[in-house]
Amino acid sequence: MTLILDSFGVPRARLTLEDVAGRTGLPRSTTHRILEQLVRLRWLERTGRDYVLGPRALGLGGREVGHGALRAAAFPLLQELSVRTERVVHLAVLDGAETCYLDKFGGKAAARVPSVVGGRVPAHCTAVGKSMLAWLPPEQIDELYRGHLATRTARSIHDRDVLHRELIRIRARKGLAFESGECFPQIACVGAAVRSPEGPVAAVSLVGSSQSALDRLAPLVANTAQAIAESLIGGVACKQPLECALVRGAPGQQVPSATLGRIVSMGERGEWF
Repeated sequence: MTLILDSFGVPRARLTLEDVAGRTGLPRSTTHRILEQLVRLRWLERTGRDYVLGPRALGLGGREVGHGALRAAAFPLLQELSVRTERVVHLAVLDGAETCYLDKFGGKAAARVPSVVGGRVPAHCTAVGKSMLAWLPPEQIDELYRGHLATRTARSIHDRDVLHRELIRIRARKGLAFESGECFPQIACVGAAVRSPEGPVAAVSLVGSSQSALDRLAPLVANTAQAIAESLIGGVACKQPLECALVRGAPGQQVPSATLGRIVSMGERGEWF
């Protein structure tokens, strides 16, 4: 089992039975039997012919949407977002009051951002986390944050009432969350949740320096999160007509990212025009 898990190398590796048998040197029948045992134990997930690391290997609990399916749906869209913007991009899920990073793109630039795939940080300190918290009922937020709010930097939100006000602002921006130096010093992010009709499934964030003006790239993040949601669960991911208008064009047609960048701007208080 250790040989097989080690063969994946990186969290987003996708390997077939033949790939794993070749890397481990184990007989094909033995490899298949152990792979299926690891799937049943949630160390791995199987999507078609491919195997990927499962929730236990990433330190996660179970979710309604399998993380393997989520990563598979998000992979090409996040890669495109990273290439087009030349920025580091994250895919994350909410686990209680924590954000856990499922994936990270950005080539050589990714090494300069201290986030780690499989790593956890307080959700209220990150754009990805706040974008998901914003779509939870206020009572659930109170339940998650009954005690002291953990902080990562001097700029982290440390008061529950302040957090509620921040989540209200995020909802007013149709789900776009911003943070600057709240989780890692000198690093800023813009995030948007991948939403189903039942609530947030995951979130996408794009990283810049604390001096970056990320508002111009925010529509691209919203568009990517929406596209991932539609890939996972079809056209029922977006419930609010205005939000749909922001990230989609006519039925079956994506609004070009350049057009979104021109028609959407941020007001002084963060409201959308």
